[in-house]
Amino acid sequence: MKITRILVPLMLLFTLNLGAQQKHTYFTMDELPDLVKCLPAPPDTLSDAFTYDIKRYFWGKAQRNDPERAAIALRDAVWTLPALFAEMSVPFGMELSPEGTPEIWKLLTDAISTIEQIRVRPKAHFKRMRPFERFHEHVLNPEEEAELKGEGSYPSGHTIRGWSAALLLSEINPAAANAIFARGWMYGESRVITGAHWQSDVDASRVIAGIGYAKLQTSPEFRAQMEKAKAEFISLSRP
Repeated sequence: MKITRILVPLMLLFTLNLGAQQKHTYFTMDELPDLVKCLPAPPDTLSDAFTYDIKRYFWGKAQRNDPERAAIALRDAVWTLPALFAEMSVPFGMELSPEGTPEIWKLLTDAISTIEQIRVRPKAHFKRMRPFERFHEHVLNPEEEAELKGEGSYPSGHTIRGWSAALLLSEINPAAANAIFARGWMYGESRVITGAHWQSDVDASRVIAGIGYAKLQTSPEFRAQMEKAKAEFISLSRP
């Protein structure tokens, strides 16, 4: 799948704008489901599931030999919402920005900031070792290794963000759902390619994003903002 490269200056502009924006969440972490109580633990190291994790780790390393796919994985590793939105703008079919699409931008920022809180408890509880640590190797972006080592591997925060964005954007623009979900899926795969996460981390995180998305549906404030986002998209899509 060929992904159009987003210009670096544009991404920097997004980052500056996000920094000036007040973060807001629809629910606190305590109001979200406790994943330690409702989802299984990551695979045991003696299980068939972990054997598959190891196979996928080496698959991910092989993908780094493709310069284009490696470049995408590096872009996907950037831990900022503006960087994620820049990537998702392509399949969404519209440039996302605080100035050009303020209602959509607010929805994405607030909704994803809400959902991603759900990862905190399981990361602290399971303290799963990341694949690059277990194999004593480097990730594709070694400058981030020190930070990654301080946080558990299960679940994947990047994947939760990417799949949450896909769920939200596909509701706003259902006609582009195929492309949006394909890019969201690739976003999770990027975490295996960098060596930062096991495949089972990524698989669970897509489910986790769905749990958070379902919880959002119970918020009248979220539903009202979603309607504003949809109306903005329709207005901007008119010739």
